[in-house]
Amino acid sequence: MRKNSIKNTRINSEVQRELSNIIRAGIKDPRIAPMTCVTGVEVAPDLKTAKAFISVLGDEEKKEETMKGLKNAEGFIRHELAAALNLRNTPEIRFILDNSTEYGMKISRLIDEVNHND
Repeated sequence: MRKNSIKNTRINSEVQRELSNIIRAGIKDPRIAPMTCVTGVEVAPDLKTAKAFISVLGDEEKKEETMKGLKNAEGFIRHELAAALNLRNTPEIRFILDNSTEYGMKISRLIDEVNHND
């Protein structure tokens, strides 16, 4: 695995911030859950592609619908991202569902149950 440069780390955080703003305020698709969060972004060093890790609070159906809505709005999101950021290339975004928050809450709940039983 390649180590991220300072420039790449800065670009990742800028793209993450702008994606969050676009998803929160720019997209009017009712399929996208109101509790949708961009937990991380990995932009390739050549700025051609980006992986956006998305966390959705809700059941499996809500997650599926949100991912469909984001997939449908990819072109609009990329256009808005190009307008907000001054990059040589605007990356093609691939949305990936991130379940780490829910996994952490589940582990925390299990630890609390074990401590409560002792």
